[in-house]
Amino acid sequence: MMTTVAARELADGEVVFVGIGLPNLACNLARRTHAPNLVLIYESGAVGATPSRLPVSIGDPALVTGSLMVCGMADVFQLFLQNGRIEVGFLGGAQVDRYGNINTTVIGDYAKPKVRLPGSGGAAEIALHAQRILIVSKLSPRAFPERVDFVTSSGQRVTRVITDKGVLERDAASGELVLAGLYPGVASTDVAVGWKLRARSQLARLEPPSKLELQLLRDVLDPQRLYLKS
Repeated sequence: MMTTVAARELADGEVVFVGIGLPNLACNLARRTHAPNLVLIYESGAVGATPSRLPVSIGDPALVTGSLMVCGMADVFQLFLQNGRIEVGFLGGAQVDRYGNINTTVIGDYAKPKVRLPGSGGAAEIALHAQRILIVSKLSPRAFPERVDFVTSSGQRVTRVITDKGVLERDAASGELVLAGLYPGVASTDVAVGWKLRARSQLARLEPPSKLELQLLRDVLDPQRLYLKS
């Protein structure tokens, strides 16, 4: 459900900075359904990638075949991202707060953290330079506190957060994330975050995957198929 909803957020022809995991699945699902002209850019340097199978990493050789361009990582960040050419960026994190700020640095006090996380990678720059940011993350009060322990990536360009219960989106007036849509069988009371979550006056009911989307996810894009074949 998360993958399908994320895929539907993408419009045909948009330029997307793709990350591995659910964003990778979502982008490749969108390219095989309603957005065949989606321009996929991977951090490793594959620009306009058209992989014949689901890439298992940003260094997967499947990204090279048929791509528009293969360049260095510095070129991706400097010539595409920092130059304002990336329309959509996908991000995730250990914590996401009420304003969409993301923490991938530490849990607890920075000087004496309970857990030290991997850090930003390219996320901080993606958050600042992509025209809009989509976050994909499972919901819990622990993962969605009122305030993150450390702001690794700014939430100012986050437009929507796709969760396992429904979708949050930025409220234009307050800048806060509010509940905008729910999955089938989910009630608003099932959406648990670390702050008093407001909801739109009319919540969208998000459609489940179609037969085609399910077939593509299970038979074409399932990452397990690659390992089973090998």
